[in-house]
Amino acid sequence: MSLKIAVLKEVGSNERRVAMVPVLVKRLTKLGASLALQTGAGVAAGFADADYVGATTVDDPLRVVADADIVLAVQAPSAAVLAAMKPGAALASFVYPQKHADLLEPLCERQVSAFALETVPRISRAQALDALSSQATLAGYYAPLLGAVHLPRILPMMTTAVGSLRAARVLVMGLGVAGLQALATAHRLGAITEGYDVRPETKEQAQSVGAKFVDTGVDGRGEGGYARELTAEEQARTQEALTLHIQQADLVITTANVPGRTAPRLISRAQIEGMKPGSVIVDLAAESGGNCEGTVPGETTTVGRATILAPLNVPSLLAQHASELYAKNLLSLLDLIVKDGALSLDLGDEVVAGTLLTHAGEIRQPAARRLVENVTP
Repeated sequence: MSLKIAVLKEVGSNERRVAMVPVLVKRLTKLGASLALQTGAGVAAGFADADYVGATTVDDPLRVVADADIVLAVQAPSAAVLAAMKPGAALASFVYPQKHADLLEPLCERQVSAFALETVPRISRAQALDALSSQATLAGYYAPLLGAVHLPRILPMMTTAVGSLRAARVLVMGLGVAGLQALATAHRLGAITEGYDVRPETKEQAQSVGAKFVDTGVDGRGEGGYARELTAEEQARTQEALTLHIQQADLVITTANVPGRTAPRLISRAQIEGMKPGSVIVDLAAESGGNCEGTVPGETTTVGRATILAPLNVPSLLAQHASELYAKNLLSLLDLIVKDGALSLDLGDEVVAGTLLTHAGEIRQPAARRLVENVTP
């Protein structure tokens, strides 16, 4: 086997995932590749080194990447690890250069072809590579469960010998992948569900998972499948329409997030202070600042009579399945860039080109180039 693939152990404090899972190692072999694993890479996700049959293990992250043709990771490796990579090798991971601009220089110096998984084009052909969506699916599933265990009431309607308990009301704001999965999960748990998004085309999607759609009369569709920023007048109209629904809800889940940007503010402190006693908000946008006034990323806070949960790296809390889905995303990428047992990049392929952050010593994505040039977008 001529192609060498390395998998790094994640070192982030909240990171339990791993970029490859044992059940998929055979598929790497079919690509004509051998696998080198940093010792303990999968332990936090429940995978022992011995589970990776046919892989070699190496303690030192610098050594494991030194002769690798392709390096797989969840979060971007440190600058020291990047500097140890073989010149011309490929890296596939989440990168987020807006947060880690210091990594661009070592990537270029080593002429690493870095694939930033957060920039996979939102086109049908690239769905199998879309790691943001695969991880958001799990975050959306987890959010109602997290909210439910913090509520002082149950989600479904229940009839007992002494009377009936009414079902809880769950409002999900932001109907992307995470939001729709949150609605579906809350509905399966027996809650009365409502969904809101500034994009009116999400109405049918919300209804398809058993929820009512909150229509504010504002169309906030933007480019690339994301919502655009609303004008001040549109924000005022939206807030007025949403306040009643927010304050009637027992559980609110917010999911509005745009990669590389600060999360939009969806719920004000005044709206939260008007919520019912014991109500809960799960803010899935905490990583980028949060959707709620009063959110403290990584902490649980109280505003008025409501509790705000702001968990970080939610997919990592479901590390086994999150790792499995992420590894499958990476395999789909490898299918595009590995031909006849060797690294082969088709720069004319829109998926390859759209995901490629650096190549041959150059920064290929305009937004990342501006970071280096200190030019305001």
